[in-house]
Amino acid sequence: MSTPAHDPLDDPLARERAHLAASRAALRAMREDVEALDIRDVTANWVNAEVLTRQIDERIKALADLSDTPLFFGRLDYLHAPGADRAEGAGGERFYIGRRHVHDADGDPMVIDWRAPVSQPFYRASKKNPMDVGLRRRFGYTGGDLTAYEDEHLSDPAEAATTSKLLQREIERPRVGPMRDIVATIQPEQDEIVRSGLSGTVCVQGGPGTGKTAVGLHRVAYLLYAHRERLARTGTLVIGPNRSFLHYIEQVLPALGELTVRQATVDDLVAHVEVRGTDEAAAAIVKGDARMAEVLRRALYAHVTPPTEPVVVVRGSRRWRIPAYELEEIVRELLDRDIRYGAAREALPQRIAHAVLVRMEQAGEAPDDRVQDAVARNSAVKAAVKAVWPAVDPAKLVLRLLSDPEFLAEHAAGILDEDEQKTILWTRPARSVRSAKWSAADAVLIDEAADLIQRTHSLGHVVLDEAQDLSPMQYRAVGRRCTTGSATVLGDLAQGTTPWATRSWTEALAHLGKPEGVVEELTAGFRVPTDVIAYASRLLPHIAPGLTPVASVRENPGFFEVRTATGAADVVDACARLLRNEGSTGLIAADARIPELAEALTAAGISYLAPGEETTRETRLTLVPASLAKGLEYDYVVLDEPRAVVDGEPDERTGLRRLYVALTRAVSGLIVTHAAPLPAQLAE
Repeated sequence: MSTPAHDPLDDPLARERAHLAASRAALRAMREDVEALDIRDVTANWVNAEVLTRQIDERIKALADLSDTPLFFGRLDYLHAPGADRAEGAGGERFYIGRRHVHDADGDPMVIDWRAPVSQPFYRASKKNPMDVGLRRRFGYTGGDLTAYEDEHLSDPAEAATTSKLLQREIERPRVGPMRDIVATIQPEQDEIVRSGLSGTVCVQGGPGTGKTAVGLHRVAYLLYAHRERLARTGTLVIGPNRSFLHYIEQVLPALGELTVRQATVDDLVAHVEVRGTDEAAAAIVKGDARMAEVLRRALYAHVTPPTEPVVVVRGSRRWRIPAYELEEIVRELLDRDIRYGAAREALPQRIAHAVLVRMEQAGEAPDDRVQDAVARNSAVKAAVKAVWPAVDPAKLVLRLLSDPEFLAEHAAGILDEDEQKTILWTRPARSVRSAKWSAADAVLIDEAADLIQRTHSLGHVVLDEAQDLSPMQYRAVGRRCTTGSATVLGDLAQGTTPWATRSWTEALAHLGKPEGVVEELTAGFRVPTDVIAYASRLLPHIAPGLTPVASVRENPGFFEVRTATGAADVVDACARLLRNEGSTGLIAADARIPELAEALTAAGISYLAPGEETTRETRLTLVPASLAKGLEYDYVVLDEPRAVVDGEPDERTGLRRLYVALTRAVSGLIVTHAAPLPAQLAE
């Protein structure tokens, strides 16, 4: 509820705690009201009842009060009464800003959703542009208990602008468990991206610790708030690089009251076949090249053959003849329209039937739509369609391309050279789709072929995270899921660790089908300590020369140390030292060294988890293969043998990028241990 800006009570902290308690009670009452709904007399049938019941269940879940999550984190006191030249909601009123809307029994707001227009000044207001805000108050919490507050008088010129201690404390707070939301710490440049419109595609280039993933997730939450009905119809999707990453971020949206956003990997999207094989890097690069789309298109439409025989339809005692030249005109018209292969094939019998009906009308008959449908189902028409425009299975098409050198050469002529064709041909062709050892790149080719045949369903908005690792064909696969919608693309060119990693965001957006997308760059680092990011940035000239280094805004420089190790025991000692601190610890190492380190940890009696498993107060160490470290964060990190991380990749540039990722996973402290010499690039 709106309350007067001046309260007679003397203890501000007690007042705020009382408002928190009242707000929690109001949220509980909102939930109980929904739970008490009786739908027996308002549903016409069991289908409506099921739909309404599901909607009520989702609403109940959305109204959950997370005891260890602050219900509100800030307060705005506006200066003036509302007017034509004032921000909506102003009027000397006070608003509490939180993760979701809460109202009292009379419907008056007690907590305002952070996405509402009246909340925007909490993130954007400054001394230079106070946005009619007299006071901005931030709250500090211990668990779910409100324990502190901090005031900023934006309209007082005598008060110097200072960095919020509570904001810094929240940014640097140790984390245990999955990724949490950053709704209390969103910065102005982040808020601008979060609140950008639904119709536009945004690409966010952000170095380690700049909050690009959280910005993308909060953008989804904002869009669902601002365009709920539209996105409820069209759907939203978050795409991550792997299951561990998706598990890490999966609690962010529910904490903001959003439960309907699906999460998937690119491999999930293109799972038309079981992936049981792997490609050499050279083959994967060619298969992932956008030129393969034209090879597939040629191979598919080669199945269409010009008719050489007429179609004769017998109905009763009459025979109706459509000559081959007229059939060819129909086929040519469908090809010129450039519609999907399957859609054109479905239209062909109706076109032939229409030609028959024209002859019937010329003969004095009066056929209707039912007659046309019957002619389209005639056996002669079906036979002609099968001969001229046969059905094609996308997996069988790709199987033939990868197995038949002559078929591939015919349709790749002028697109792929002979060496590239040899690179992607299977040395031992599979007998069938089921027996083939498909690779992840093959599955993407099948998805492309499937879309050429039948249009892929488009969603309203897609968030694509860690996008720098995608191939052009993978971008096309994602783009098919948002042809009529928009996208938020998140990534860091310096962290591209695949041989086909993205070279520029302009190129990536073109492959995605969103060339008009706007590229925004985040360069302020909120997560990685100054000393750590400065050390990691030594690699940037070698892995992404044109990229702006991240500038840490952390007041706490963090803990950083490089130490020589004589064996696994020294690495375990470093882990034990960091585990004495509060928060999570990650031990990151080259994939090949994981078994040895796992054995050493077990021998030392230190329990550990695998990436994707949730840390607890008792088990706070995660053993992380370098190949799975991307996107993950830990309070403290031990990085084992940087040289082994580099050498574990097929080339030095990719290895240095993998090392850059591993070096930037720490939020509070990093220990680098090594027996082998460090990569020369780190010494510069």
